[in-house]
Amino acid sequence: MSGIFGALIVLTLIKATPLIYAALGGVISERSGVVNIALEGMMATGAFTAVIVSYASHSALAGLLAAVLAGALVGLVLAIAATRFKVDQIVAGMGINLICSGAAAYGLVLIFNQPGASAQVPALGRQYWLLVLLAFALAVALQWVLQRTPWGLRVRACGENPRAAAAAGIDPLALRMWAVTYSGMLAALGGAFLSIGELNLYSDGMTAGRGFIALAAVIFGRWNPLGAAGAALVFGFFEALQYVLQGRIAWLPADAMQALPYLAALFALAGITGRVRAPASDGVPY
Repeated sequence: MSGIFGALIVLTLIKATPLIYAALGGVISERSGVVNIALEGMMATGAFTAVIVSYASHSALAGLLAAVLAGALVGLVLAIAATRFKVDQIVAGMGINLICSGAAAYGLVLIFNQPGASAQVPALGRQYWLLVLLAFALAVALQWVLQRTPWGLRVRACGENPRAAAAAGIDPLALRMWAVTYSGMLAALGGAFLSIGELNLYSDGMTAGRGFIALAAVIFGRWNPLGAAGAALVFGFFEALQYVLQGRIAWLPADAMQALPYLAALFALAGITGRVRAPASDGVPY
């Protein structure tokens, strides 16, 4: 029994890590006033880029860095669309999700000549535990940055009232662009953890809706870094639980167990409906 609980704890930490990175990215973006539906696409971009660069350079670290840069680029695209061109943020985010996921699927065929999983690539190995620790450290650091630093105050001001922020000498458009770019970097780091941390390959659809679960963690965590990380940990627990329960409950279908994290996110959001408030200007173009 103790072995089962130990395995559950370890799996929970591993499964929660990519969700924490993406959720922290979502917190930064939405605290600045930009709804980030594109977390799924950013994670897919990070996962695919990490594999491709690792494969080409024979270095998992190079793949990790390239994933972060690719995520920054995707975040910048969303930022420009949402701020400079005032595109509807939901539409822009969903468009990025479709483009990034489709481009990664096409890239598998183009580079590896197969529509399924890519060839095996260098992985982080046991070093991925450093990324697990970094995820929790970043949650604490981001909490401090948003609450205790001038930059964090500016971010929160732009998310609540960008016109008042502008009157105080802050450029809401520039700040939102930086915030969404940072959001892309974090979400892509979560995707890279999936492909070269947990595994050593990219398969089509491997993010499997984790970006949307991370978005649920942002809401469930009340747009607070530590709250979002805690919610991601809860969802990671339910994802880990399906692996622990497989083969132990004969009457429970495998599909039902795979749905556990998604059901948890659905019930969590349903349970807090009407009891949380997003930043006042979240999703409102300036």
